[in-house]
This record gives sequence, C-alpha cells and structure tokens, in this order.
Amino acid sequence: MSRTLRTLGLLAAATLLAAAGPATAAPAAGPAPAPPADGLREVLFVGNNWEGTADVLDSTGSLGKVGRINVIPDKAERLREIYLNPVRLAFFLGVRETAGEGHDQFVDDMYTTPDGTAVVVSRPSFADVVSIDVRSGRINWRFPVAGFRSDHMAVSPDGARVAVSASTANTVHVLDIATGRGLGSFRTGDKPHENTFTRDGRFLWNSSIGEVNTALDAPWLDWTKGDRKITVVDAHTFRTVRVIDMRERLDAFGRPDLSDAVRPVSFSPDESKLYFQVSFFNGFLEYDVATDRITRLKTLPGNPDTSADRTTWVNDSRHHGMSMSPDGARLCVAGTMDDYATVVDRATLAEGPLVPADKPYWATVDGDGTACVISESGSDQVTAIDFATGLKRVSVPVGDHPQRIRIGHVPAGWTGPAAR
Repeated sequence: MSRTLRTLGLLAAATLLAAAGPATAAPAAGPAPAPPADGLREVLFVGNNWEGTADVLDSTGSLGKVGRINVIPDKAERLREIYLNPVRLAFFLGVRETAGEGHDQFVDDMYTTPDGTAVVVSRPSFADVVSIDVRSGRINWRFPVAGFRSDHMAVSPDGARVAVSASTANTVHVLDIATGRGLGSFRTGDKPHENTFTRDGRFLWNSSIGEVNTALDAPWLDWTKGDRKITVVDAHTFRTVRVIDMRERLDAFGRPDLSDAVRPVSFSPDESKLYFQVSFFNGFLEYDVATDRITRLKTLPGNPDTSADRTTWVNDSRHHGMSMSPDGARLCVAGTMDDYATVVDRATLAEGPLVPADKPYWATVDGDGTACVISESGSDQVTAIDFATGLKRVSVPVGDHPQRIRIGHVPAGWTGPAAR
C-alpha cells in the first residue's frame, strides 16, 4: 500500500472513531437501549430458513414460545413468477442446490419496526425483502432486490432504515423500514454478506465474502473466490468512506494462509476493535480500527470428527456466528462445522467450556444481556449459553433449519397473526 493511500485510510479511521467515541476510553456498554414503548413486548425472532416461518420466543429466561409467523404467505404467487421466467428459475434452482443445501431459502434475516407492528424479512430464494403485519400476517410492502438473491440485513440504531445485501448484484440497498421505499444503494465487493451500522448510525460497514458455492476450496485456489473486502459508507449519502482489504492485513500479520472473506463480526462497545470470522477458519481475529491492522488471532479447538474436506463445509464456513456481551468482556462463538459453541474472554482470549451444538449457525445476545442465544440448524432448536459461566442454560425447539436470531418487539398480548 502506498503511503498516500495508507494516510487516507488512517484519516478515515480517525473519522470513524470520532463518531464512535475515543479509542483510548475503556470499553463501555454505550448508551442503554431505550425501553420498549408502552404496549410492546421484547421477543426473539428466529428465522426458520427452509420452512419459511419465524418463531417468536421470550427474549430471556426459558425462551418460551410466544407465537409463529408465516413469512411466505405469497409463496404461490412468487413461484408462479419464477417458473414463468427461465433466468429467474435458473437462479432459484441454483440457490436451492448450493447455499440451500438442496432446500429453498425462504428467510434469512429479520427485524421488527420500532412500533412492533411489522417484521421485515429478507427472503433469499425470492430475491426480495417484505414487511409482514404481525397481527394479520399480510404483506405490507415488498422490495425486489437487484439480482437474484437477498441476504443478511442490518437495521439502523433509530430503527428507521434497513440495509440488505443483494448478493448476486454486489449491491447493498437501504430501505425505509416503514414503507419499503428505496433510500439509496452502494456497490460492494463480490457477494456482499454481513452489514453493520455504527452505533451512532453515521456509517454502515459491509463485508463481501466472494464466491462460496464452488468446489475450488483448496488454499492455493483462494484467488478464484473473487473480490472480497469491507466497504464502509456514509449511511445517509451512501458514498464510500473507506475500503479495507483484509488480504493485505492478514499478510502483514503473518497469516497469508487465511481467507480474507470476512463473515460475522462484532465491534467492541467503543468500536475501536472489530472481531471477525473468516472462511475455512476455526477461530476469529481482532482488528484495530485506528491503526488499521490485525492485532490478535484466536484459534479455537477443532472437532476431531469434522471432515478435513473443505468442500463439505457449508458455504465455506468453518465457524459462522459471533456476538459480544454488552460490557464487551466476552465473545460468544458458534463453531458451525465443529458442532459446538463457546464463550471467549476478550482480554485473554481463553475459551470456556465447549457446549455441544448441532451445526450452530448464528449467535445473538438475549434481552437482558446475560446470555447468548445460538441457532442449532442441524437439530432445529435454539440454545441459550450463560456469558458468565459459559454453560448451557436451556434449549427450545423451533422450525426447520433456524439461522438468524434477532431481538424484536411485538404488541403486548400478541400470540401470532389472527386466523383468516
């Protein structure tokens, strides 16, 4: 990297940190989240990817079942459109046979509106985002994304905007969460994946993971995976503020063997550190935003029963899913292909007990911040793990192939859409 480009990158980092708070400050939990508005109940939404439903659970404690929403009420109409369009049909079947492991992907990500009246869902196989009224189960609005597949989303801190990756179009759309109106978009690297708003809502980080559906998974063929990078944009103008190529940072750290495809991420509470997973790796890395360099790496145990054949790992994931306790002291990591989850001390990087789990695919902090909740996509359940002890609290059954889990709100007394 030239001195000029590096200087520009560090200036951009300084801008980001100025928005997030001083890098020298001790990690803090940040502003306390506003309590739910009167008449709302905090819940966990669990997206059952292959089934096309979202289970709604208590956000703490026993994770008791509250209700369920059908997120594909328009399935017949969407399938009719797809089967009448040969190009769309080819991509629809391609999603089924690759990312879907032989199944249609009906729900990837979801967030509720601030008033708790609707849940907004990205539906990969239908290449769209929809808003569903939680009382009636009807669709309020639908936004077809560019290309042929929608993916991970993020909601702005004020709850007014939702960002969604259009993975085959190398584009991220930002929508008005209430109306579905497109507010803007920006270009990314190949196959945009994770989206993260900074806590003040000024910036949006997107990581692109490249081509994950080929069998060219040997380390020496990593170059075939495409243009992978983190794109940081102004969340209101959608202009690129900074581009981070982790290939350069990994090489400088002495790990040219690791993939530069950034998967799930977690910021420290003061946003001075970014923790991220990469394809094919059982562990995660720490990136210092101000100095623009990788500072630490944590390798987590491999399961001796995990196949060494990288082509058998789902969408190039070895580990996929990470969340951080609100005080910034601990990370919860989903060891997807190694069939466990564990809590890691952020100061020492020492892992806690390995909690057995069946293909855990995501990790989210529960409503009171004392546990992380993982989705066990292989056994159709979600499991809460105590941040303090690293031990399992409870597991509850959900629908077919749960993946994303998000905190949301529904009207008090809600138990599901009214029968029609």
